Amino acid sequence: MYYDLIEIKYIGGYKLELLFENGKRGTVDFQKYTKKGGFFNRLSDIEYFKKAFINKELGVLCWPDDLDIAPETLYSEASGEPLPIWMKSEEDKEKVHA
Repeated sequence: MYYDLIEIKYIGGYKLELLFENGKRGTVDFQKYTKKGGFFNRLSDIEYFKKAFINKELGVLCWPDDLDIAPETLYSEASGEPLPIWMKSEEDKEKVHA
């Protein structure tokens, strides 16, 4: 399960404060996404990063050109709660069931 993102606030550098529909709030440092390569290379441009917005229809954090990050991932990072089991690797799933 995940919750829609309802508010974002730029707080400096590559950090955003995120508020989810269930009232959970947390800060996520997106610096690590700038090093992922590929489609995420765009985030290394701080001016591009600052163009973050919420797709209100989907409750998802987006940037221009259809760049987005899975809301489940952001919720886990912002709240400290684990990722849903269906998002974990097979190895992690086996540990849960062991």
